[in-house]
Amino acid sequence: MKKILAAIDFSNATPGVVTAATDLAKAFGAELHLLHVIEPEPTYTAYGLSPGEFPEIHSFHEESRKRAKEALMTSAAEISTKGVAPVTHLSDGSPLLELEAKVDEIGADFVILGSHGHNVLAALILGSVAEGMVRKAMVPTLIIPAGEAK
Repeated sequence: MKKILAAIDFSNATPGVVTAATDLAKAFGAELHLLHVIEPEPTYTAYGLSPGEFPEIHSFHEESRKRAKEALMTSAAEISTKGVAPVTHLSDGSPLLELEAKVDEIGADFVILGSHGHNVLAALILGSVAEGMVRKAMVPTLIIPAGEAK
């Protein structure tokens, strides 16, 4: 195990993912990569609105990006205190597609991500990044169950 990719979404699943990724990176002397994906901004063209008519959505996306970058850097700084210097990645798009692309891009040989424990119906309607990654993964993938929200 040389490169670990940990997908974090700053939910209650994130602490378990970060802990497992840090522990494994230390144990194997592996390079640790943290990925956060910002989902694309919605489009309102189906409702007759052009992007120029709804500029607030762009402001919201930029603010989301800024906050995500700060949270990602905070996570990386906390991990660094444990003797692992993670590489951070911030992407925009579909979380599953971006995760798959990042695995290929960096040559990750292990992936860690969290599961939110959606029921079957919710997973069918909402989709599940964890489920999709397990089904499509070309490298070993560890799913960490979400902890209890505090």
